[in-house]
Amino acid sequence: MSGGSYYVPASSKWPILASLALGVMMTGTGMVLVHGRGTPMMAAGLVGVLAVMTLWFRDVIRESRRGLYDAQMDRSFRWGMGWFIFSEVMFFAAFFGTLFYVRNFAIPWLDGEGAKGVAALLWPDFTASWPLMNPPDSSIAGPVETFSPWQLPLVNTLILVSSSITLTVAHEGLKEGYRSTTRNWLACTVLLGLCFITIQGVEYYEAYAHYGITLQAGIYGATFFILTGFHGLHVIIGTIILAVMLGRVLRGHFAAGDHFGFEAAAWYWHFVDAVWIGLFLFVYVF
Repeated sequence: MSGGSYYVPASSKWPILASLALGVMMTGTGMVLVHGRGTPMMAAGLVGVLAVMTLWFRDVIRESRRGLYDAQMDRSFRWGMGWFIFSEVMFFAAFFGTLFYVRNFAIPWLDGEGAKGVAALLWPDFTASWPLMNPPDSSIAGPVETFSPWQLPLVNTLILVSSSITLTVAHEGLKEGYRSTTRNWLACTVLLGLCFITIQGVEYYEAYAHYGITLQAGIYGATFFILTGFHGLHVIIGTIILAVMLGRVLRGHFAAGDHFGFEAAAWYWHFVDAVWIGLFLFVYVF
């Protein structure tokens, strides 16, 4: 039921089912991390989350196609997507903050700098540097070598920047009513997303096989995989979203003045691209 100043949504089973599926998945994940078992529960929860998302989004698309949403509901969607992206900004800000703290405070303190210099008594031969190739704890093996930012990371940067351009062209084509332009350039964006994912997979293989960069390679390995790993997950999700948008374009969905689903996907993708620029600069270059 929709009014001029408020919106009362119809009853839906999807929120409670999504909560249950997410709870099962996280319980299984916790069991795997703590006890080393619980993979079936984690997998079942993940399948449940994906199923609920698919069916829930299907219903939202059907409601939109039937013209059930008014201007108030459109504003609600926009505010919701805006707050979601803000939460993602805070999510990555926490990890960037961790990287900043480690590099600018924790490691210099271990080397005897500042008020925490007493820590240097534990490791008198430790020298502060980043990347931390030789962790002070001898039981931890640091990375053998680090990635050059001007090889695979630069290629992936060019790919993501190009994907933002192709997506913008597709969006402008949709706003102008050029559906073939939207289809072709959106397909290019999806292809570029797949290329990024493939190259990052190659980079991870090289990290483990030849560079000694693993999750156990001290603080450098941990921050490297946390930052690039979560970003890679977001690229995978964004690529799936754009592939769904491409499928909808091929089916004749969206109009020049009514395409918030496409617009929200574009917001998300541009955000993911902006995060990668920060990763490229502060993880690979500096």
